[in-house]
Amino acid sequence: MEQISQAFLTFIDSWGYFAVAILMAMENACIPVPSELILGFAGYLVSAERMTFTGAMIAGMIGGMAGSIFAYIVGATGGRRFVDKYGKYFFIKKSHVDMAQNWFDKYGIRAVFFSRMLPVIRTFISLPAGFAKVKFPAFLFYTFAGSLPWTALILYAGVLLGDNWEYLLEIGHKFSAAFIVVSILIIAWLYFRKK
Repeated sequence: MEQISQAFLTFIDSWGYFAVAILMAMENACIPVPSELILGFAGYLVSAERMTFTGAMIAGMIGGMAGSIFAYIVGATGGRRFVDKYGKYFFIKKSHVDMAQNWFDKYGIRAVFFSRMLPVIRTFISLPAGFAKVKFPAFLFYTFAGSLPWTALILYAGVLLGDNWEYLLEIGHKFSAAFIVVSILIIAWLYFRKK
């Protein structure tokens, strides 16, 4: 795994924004490439003035959206049976799909938004949305709305950590939990303020 991670870092180091977009597409297409690795390192490159924050953000969002759309199409056209049968060839664990499916069954289309900030589920949530054939514009909206703050925050954390960006890999799950709690508090505050 360490050699694969190093290969990803070399790819980003050499190809910049293009590599960020490709790797984020892979992650959101259910291929296990941690966004903390991609965006954390991109954030480090921003701090070293080898990338711009805006450029890295746009590349991350384009890749994330492309990968999510791909996974949605696979889910909508192939269905659960197809994913269960062939997913193992692309390192897709049935247990991970089950987690995403349970989350989607419980919260519906809103799960596409909130799950973008949760470990494991964020990678696989597009599949059950595809299985359910939710309306594509709604899927795009919730995917974009959930991906934007997560992408910005991880990228910015990489910028702040600079040379120590790898710390994100250690605290990734805790970071996700903290982020979702803060997001819920902000949404609750906005809701009650409006009321």
